[in-house]
Amino acid sequence: MTTTENTARMQRPVARVITAHRQTEGGGFVVRRPFPTAGVDQLDPFLLLDEMGPVDYGPGEAIGAPDHPHRGFETVTYVLDGAMEHRDSTGAVGVIRPGAVQWMTAGSGVVHSEMPPENVRRAGGRSHGFQLWVNLRAEDKMIPPRYQGFEADQFTRVDLPAGGKLRVLAGEVAGARGPVETTIPVTYAHVSLVAGDTVEWDVARGETALVYVFEGSAEVNGSDAVEGQLVVLDRSTGGVDLATGGSAEVLLLAGQPLNEPIARYGPFVMNTREEIMQAFDDYQAGKLGTIPAPGSGIDRG
Repeated sequence: MTTTENTARMQRPVARVITAHRQTEGGGFVVRRPFPTAGVDQLDPFLLLDEMGPVDYGPGEAIGAPDHPHRGFETVTYVLDGAMEHRDSTGAVGVIRPGAVQWMTAGSGVVHSEMPPENVRRAGGRSHGFQLWVNLRAEDKMIPPRYQGFEADQFTRVDLPAGGKLRVLAGEVAGARGPVETTIPVTYAHVSLVAGDTVEWDVARGETALVYVFEGSAEVNGSDAVEGQLVVLDRSTGGVDLATGGSAEVLLLAGQPLNEPIARYGPFVMNTREEIMQAFDDYQAGKLGTIPAPGSGIDRG
């Protein structure tokens, strides 16, 4: 339900508010990361959330993430400004444009790259987006890799009464359902709030629910959060209500915790140390494949 009036309903308590920190990743780009940090390892089933940029590149300055492997989880790239070209060892190729999403299930293993397309490298420009890592159940960690690419106009959009917008990428928010087929049930949405709008988000009992404010400020179940802060809600019964006195850009994330052991090292996330060692051995032996030369892939974008 989405409304311009506050209604009396049960709200989940706010468990904590995490302020993101900046660090360098990939080929040298700076990210703002709310987790994992020294104090927060993961928020089951989510392993990582990075805000990439915003940064303005001059001609020849744009950078990305060259060839690297993954196994045992899913990587999700959501681009707001600029573009990234995805290539992977399954042959999938796709350009992630503003408002578009790449949802890649690494599963048993994949090698991929995300680099600025030639026109962006040549001309520069603004780059801004998000990288989310979603864990997989032990029984799904060795499923075949899968690549899903969605353009901005494929997502469910809801116009809010005061002028804001809700975009649902996966799962359901306020009666709107996103198109991404997720391996485990996950909700991922982007809300642009303006004064006078509220969003009422119903999350199943026991699910992890996260609200990341990346621009402006918002009120989340009575607690204030400003740019660069992640609100972690208690897993008890109750909804999540969003509002702002000005404007805010917000990500909504929810998922059922897997409650399984996590063994994690670099680009691999498994359940045991032995499985991590096997992943490294398989990668070094070339069993995760290589990225085909440009022109020989399956264009998904």
